[in-house]
Amino acid sequence: MTRAYSLLSGLSRQGLAANRALRKTGVAALGVTGLILAGCADQSGPTGAGGALSPSGQVASHKVGVLLPLSGTNAALGHELLAGAQLALGGEGLPADLQMDVHDTAAIGGAASATSAALQAGDGILLGPLTSGDTAAAAPAAQAAGVPVLAFTSDIGQGRPGVWVMGITPEEQVQQLVAQAKREGRQHFAALLPDNALGHAMGNGLVSACRDQGLAAPKIAFHSGTADSISQTLRQLSDYDARVAAVKQAMPTTPVPDATTTSGNPAEVASLTQPPPPLPSGLAAALGQNGAQPAQADGTTPAPAPQITLGSPPFDALVLADIGLGLKNVLDALAQTQVNMPDVRIMGPGLWASFASKLGAIKGAWYAAPDPTSRQVFVNHFMARNHHMPKPLADMSYDAAMVALTVARSGVPGYPADALTRTGGFAGVDGTFTLLPDGRVRRALGVFEVIGNGSDARMISTPAQARSAVSG
Repeated sequence: MTRAYSLLSGLSRQGLAANRALRKTGVAALGVTGLILAGCADQSGPTGAGGALSPSGQVASHKVGVLLPLSGTNAALGHELLAGAQLALGGEGLPADLQMDVHDTAAIGGAASATSAALQAGDGILLGPLTSGDTAAAAPAAQAAGVPVLAFTSDIGQGRPGVWVMGITPEEQVQQLVAQAKREGRQHFAALLPDNALGHAMGNGLVSACRDQGLAAPKIAFHSGTADSISQTLRQLSDYDARVAAVKQAMPTTPVPDATTTSGNPAEVASLTQPPPPLPSGLAAALGQNGAQPAQADGTTPAPAPQITLGSPPFDALVLADIGLGLKNVLDALAQTQVNMPDVRIMGPGLWASFASKLGAIKGAWYAAPDPTSRQVFVNHFMARNHHMPKPLADMSYDAAMVALTVARSGVPGYPADALTRTGGFAGVDGTFTLLPDGRVRRALGVFEVIGNGSDARMISTPAQARSAVSG
């Protein structure tokens, strides 16, 4: 019987000794030297690649291949993901044939070479790769071999039968938000989005969500990221000029007496030579005029005129995707164009969760994200083993490894599609998730409302409620 090891360059004899010692657990470990050791595999079998095939053509092995960047620029992320998978597969009572086989996608040959090595080792399922590009490189060979892939990308475009996207996708977030907004009575959706991958993903998600929820097609506009582009794009999207013209047309007019028909009263004649009263500041700004108020005769400046309120824009829900400086410019543009809540429900990406306490300017805005309380048990276990807080990416690798473990424990040969797409789904770090036959992953996300003023957002719809709204 031959044995294969997936090793990084520079593997030491001490590392080999450690790997032999760890075979009994069925799980390869990340040593203090940073070397990744893979479990041994029986290379015999009818396929010639170490994995026997079931009658359906599915590889019958329960060996788990892990494809991660363990060197190069993404090595830190790769090791974090590896730690998450090891936590799931490092407990007691593992199936005897479940082993972890680790391959570096940043080594020579990249993800394609790592995938080839995993298939030759007889792996029955692949966890990873990390990026969209690496997934595209790995998926064809895995599909041809009948080996399912649980990729760690959030690019829904990589999802297909046999290849699942484990990341929390923008499309999934928008589905939850639209369902919640529809329950609130919102019917007309629009989006102001950056012209980048995240923006287009949110836009595609909004189109799909509106179609799935039986709503009218949304209005979507993309900006280049500059303040001017954001302002001009939102003006067009919100019909700003038409709303200003409507207010101007509705303003009451006062007849101005003709100098030739005055009674000769000095006060009346003098009034004709005075400048007209200033416009209210809000309308003056809207019309592009100087809203400054002249000083009165006693040298004081009068109080500002009341803000003129424009009519509502042609939508009652608006999806955003910006963060950082782009988001600041969007918030400025929202104020300028009077796209305000509660007339318009502002919604954004789950990325807002990391700074929701600073979003007081859009108090009442929504985003979709996992319930943070669901993650605490995982955090405690991860810290006890690894002595640091887990990065969110570690959640995905833990979840993917738990899929492999759950199916392996069920006693079926290999990892057949019907076992992976079971109706009840799987228990994950952030709640239950389900693998759909088309490669999407349906996760339990909650909907959160921004409070601002230094306070964390509050959950207004639990993951169970949000999932029910989407499916219903």
